[in-house]
Amino acid sequence: MKISTKGRYGLTVMIELAKRYCDKPISLKSIAKAQNLSEHYLEQIISLLRNAGLVKSIRGAYGGYILTKEPNQISAGEVITALEGSLSPIENLEEENPAQRELWTRVQKAINEVLDHTSLEDLAKLESDDLNGYMFYI
Repeated sequence: MKISTKGRYGLTVMIELAKRYCDKPISLKSIAKAQNLSEHYLEQIISLLRNAGLVKSIRGAYGGYILTKEPNQISAGEVITALEGSLSPIENLEEENPAQRELWTRVQKAINEVLDHTSLEDLAKLESDDLNGYMFYI
């Protein structure tokens, strides 16, 4: 299972919007420039996020994009699902033998658990902490 650039860049856009949630709308151009990403590609991604009801656009000279809900109410799982569809470690689960089917089902549940319980607010905080130079050791 791999997350495509669409999913990764979409999550990047959503984290940027979460970090500036209470500010004015943010243009894709500024996000593309700050993250060194293709603005054209981000336009395709933001369209999917808008169709999923996760962002809305504000028109005008000071327009851009904003989240439709507070960052703590949007999970990484919602973002990835909107961009990638269902995440499954293998394609035809029913073709596996019972032991392997159970393993892949557990893997999928674990992935979904992490994604669904990680909010954009959590990710924005992690990124801010990283920028502030905190070190974590395991």
